[in-house]
Amino acid sequence: MTHIITDTTSTLTPSEAEQFGIPLIPQIVNFGEESFYEGRDLDIETFLKRLKNSRTLPKTAAPPPELFAEQFQRLAPTGEPIICIHPSAEVSGTVRSATVAAMDFPSADIRIIDTRLIASPMATLVLLAARWARQGISADVIVNNIKQMIPRCRIYFLVDTLEYLARGGRIGGASALLGSVLQIKPILMLRDGKVDQFEKERTLRRALMRLKEVVIEQIAPGEQGYLSIMHAGVLEQGQALAEELKASLGLAQVPIREVPPAIITHGGPGILGVGFFTPE
Repeated sequence: MTHIITDTTSTLTPSEAEQFGIPLIPQIVNFGEESFYEGRDLDIETFLKRLKNSRTLPKTAAPPPELFAEQFQRLAPTGEPIICIHPSAEVSGTVRSATVAAMDFPSADIRIIDTRLIASPMATLVLLAARWARQGISADVIVNNIKQMIPRCRIYFLVDTLEYLARGGRIGGASALLGSVLQIKPILMLRDGKVDQFEKERTLRRALMRLKEVVIEQIAPGEQGYLSIMHAGVLEQGQALAEELKASLGLAQVPIREVPPAIITHGGPGILGVGFFTPE
């Protein structure tokens, strides 16, 4: 059976990872001289409390190649393919670390996918890949399926402030919004693997209304849209958005995923977003 590996930027929960036997490689968060493995020795609640009381912003680092090598060393002897599913190389060095580690296992069938995405849609791809693997679908087909879905993914999100994206160097095309004298609530998006601006609204209420409109206009019908909600410390807003979209789209469920510290470091507390897939 094909093995699936991902990292904590996927928002996959430890229970999901355990259920499907998916190694969850931790991102690294640094507060000054202290380094923490995300999800192992720094949970989201502790991180948010520490962030609130910190005078300086934390920094992040991609997992070192050694963390991937540990998993490759364990899985390669099975002779079965290994598929690594990771965030956009434009915002994370995770793909590079996995690629470096794979060089030490030239005889292993290791396939590393730069999804050009991040957060909850990544979890969708990881869980689909794990289910396909359990069904006995070949690694070639799994990789092809994922690569066909990636261009159809859309990620739109709101942030409380652009400060975190600007200071963390991940603001991308949304930099045009900095310095605006207008009291705006921008809707941001991930475009070509980088943060970009989508639209500007005057209030949070109008931004949320527009966010819902965009989902309804673009999403693939039924469960094939794989809609998910992501948030950073605003669970109630996430739940409200999920319920409204469930009712509007006639969906049985909409997963709500909490983004991890490595993403909050760059987007800030208060992130609220949607991820889904379009028909084509």
